[in-house]
Amino acid sequence: MSSSNPPHACADVNIAPMADGDLDQVVAIERDSSPAPWPARLFLEDLERDWAHIDIARAARPSEHVLGFANYWVVQDELHLLNLATHPDHRRCGVGSRLMQHLIDVADNNVCHLIILEVRRSNEAALALYRAHRFEEVGVRSRYYADGEDALVMALDLSAHAIRKETE
Repeated sequence: MSSSNPPHACADVNIAPMADGDLDQVVAIERDSSPAPWPARLFLEDLERDWAHIDIARAARPSEHVLGFANYWVVQDELHLLNLATHPDHRRCGVGSRLMQHLIDVADNNVCHLIILEVRRSNEAALALYRAHRFEEVGVRSRYYADGEDALVMALDLSAHAIRKETE
């Protein structure tokens, strides 16, 4: 583990929109997390889209280190998670779970009824995270990834939660 990013640094996490100055760290996390990482230009393109969002997690104490990020689109009443990744030094200490709860809150605040995502069939850590947050497998996209691996389509139906919130 890196001495500049001890694992206890992620106990409390603040999440905020990504700034231009965070790009290099987000791209580095992406490179360390994916067998087919997105290039910087795709993140930059999403920063220009009204419906696209990239939120980053930092340690609650003042820190310049990005611990993780979530890239997602809010389109009508759906939130589509494109990418969620945690810095290798901060995995298994709650950053991914905190980002996922943040996305559920964002979806709820935008009256989204569904969160949907694709995940590699072999990505056991991501599958465990999504299942822990009540996502269910709803389909398969055969040979979805460039290397031929299938993607599992997972969804979290927030309809009942949204109805409860509207009546409060």
